[in-house]
This record gives sequence, C-alpha cells and structure tokens, in this order.
Amino acid sequence: MRASIPLALYVLATLVQAQTPPPRDVPRFPAGAVWYQDISALTPDPNSATMTAASIGWGTGTTAFQIDFSMHRVYASWGGVTQQPLVQEQGYYLPDCDTGYGVPVPSIGAIEGSTDYTCDYANNDCHLFIVAGDTLYESFATSIDTSGLNSLCLVKWHLNLVYPPDGRGDGCTSADAAGFPMAPLIFSPDEVYAAMQVTNGDLGHAIRFVLPNPRMRANSFVHPASHYGGPSGPANAIPYGARLRLRANFDISGYNAAAQVILRTLKKYGMFLSDGGSVPLTADDGLFTVHQWTDPDIAIDSHSLFGVALGDFDVMPLGTVYTVSDCTRNGFGDDVIFADGYNW
Repeated sequence: MRASIPLALYVLATLVQAQTPPPRDVPRFPAGAVWYQDISALTPDPNSATMTAASIGWGTGTTAFQIDFSMHRVYASWGGVTQQPLVQEQGYYLPDCDTGYGVPVPSIGAIEGSTDYTCDYANNDCHLFIVAGDTLYESFATSIDTSGLNSLCLVKWHLNLVYPPDGRGDGCTSADAAGFPMAPLIFSPDEVYAAMQVTNGDLGHAIRFVLPNPRMRANSFVHPASHYGGPSGPANAIPYGARLRLRANFDISGYNAAAQVILRTLKKYGMFLSDGGSVPLTADDGLFTVHQWTDPDIAIDSHSLFGVALGDFDVMPLGTVYTVSDCTRNGFGDDVIFADGYNW
C-alpha cells in the first residue's frame, strides 16, 4: 500500500478531468444498509477495552492512523465501454467469487496503484472498482491485457440490495478479505470537500480500516463480515468485521477542516475491520475527482490524522463470533430486482 501520491497521478487526473467530468456521488447501497447506521449512541462491547489493548499490545506494526492513497473508483457512464471477459488466474477463489461475467470497462479508468488498466498483481493488491448503474464490480489482483480482465477474485455487488447480516454468505470472501464491498467504504477529496460545505458535516458512511495480521483475532469474524483472512493474534484481540467508533470526547479542534470531517465520521458511523495491512485507513487517490487532496482548502496527506490511535476507539457490540472457513453462497440471482430489504 502507498502512503503518498505520485505527481504523475495528478497530471493524468488533470487530463482526464478535461475530457470527462466525473460523477461526485459515491456508489451507495440503500439507506437501510449497515454502512449508514448512526452508531454514536451505542454502548460499546463489554470487552471493548480488552480487545483494543490486545490489538495494540500484540505483534508487530503501528496503530498510528496513516491514510493510504492508492484506490480509485471508475464509472461505466464515462463511456467507451468494452466488455472484458473474466480470466480466472490460478488460485481464483471458488465458490466465493463470481464467474461467467464480462466486465464493462470504460476507456477512462485505472487499477489501484496504477494510472491505467495494467498492474503488477503478483506483488501488489491491484483492486479495480467499476460502477455500472446498480452494479458494482470489484476485482482483486487485477490486470487487463489482450486476453481480458485477469483476476484472483471478481465480485458483483447489487447496489439496490440491502444484504443480509452474513453478506454474500458465511465463509465467503470478496475483493476484500472480510467479504465486504470496498468502494462505498473509502473516501475521496470530493466527498470530504462536499462535507466541508455543511456545518459539522461528515461522510455519511462508515470507513474501511485494516490492522496488521498479528494484531487481529485469529480464525474469527463477526457480521457483517463473512470471512477472515490470515490473522494470527490472540483470542482476545479484535476480530474481522468488528466496528469501531472514535470516542465522543476525542478532541478534534486541532485538526484542519478536512480532517475534522473524517474524524466526525468516525465518531458517528465508525470504521469496519476489513483486511490485513499496515496503513489503517484507505482513501481514493483523487485520480478521477474534481478536487484534490493537495487543494489548499483540503490539505490532507498520509499523516493528517496523526495523534489518533487505536486506543482512542471503542469496539461496538460484536454479537456472535464465527469461525466458518468454507464459503456457502447466498442466492442472489441477476434476474431479481431487489427492493430495500434482503428478500430474494
């Protein structure tokens, strides 16, 4: 994961913006989805302090709140779409991930950590997010060549569906280890700028975050996660899928206006433990956004949230802890038009 943004990305972003003004809206599920639940009044899990202490004090890696800028969202509405066949690379996760689909890839776009549709997925995460109407395509370990879209896991998310508590099915991963959608849980400079125009504005959704594998509870997850990755921490550490909330009394007055938007979001909607890694929070890099992190009125970099640490958060009630390892998919058919609820 990167913690800085190369100048080349900003140059390309300027060129892209001159061709196609990108949409400012993030991909969203219906309002009833768990990602939009206000948790500011919830009572923490009775073992919250024990879990955060265990995750802070065990294993290697930092809990300082850096931001990783490497992802971006791509929209089929930008035009020039070609249907790329899915090429399943060796080790493709089945039955967790989707098969048999072409992916609508617009001419303007890029894979995580890249300025185009090529990526060294043997050594990088290389996520690709494409929004096409009510469908969100998310792919992990991705690159596009003459054979099509190469992937280790492709997932189609239905944006008009409120998924059940177990998501796509217990034991099932996605392009993110926890089995979560990713694009709706990252944040962009456009989102932050829009929230800055509102008194006490926030992002309106929970945020994705990660911890080093040794700091997470091994072989465990809680809903809305449906999968655990490779954690190796103790039994009293924070498990995959846990939702954490920044404490209400955490003083945000010393942070700039843009950082305060993110911190207010963490107090109201919290963050979900989604994957293993060394840089806790994940942001859109601004490659295809109108505003940029370097704009003087935003001025956010990888260290803008320093002073925030894992110990400043409470863990929300976990509920049942699952140890399921084999994926059992829920039955979401493409011919079904979903309402605001999880009937199928």
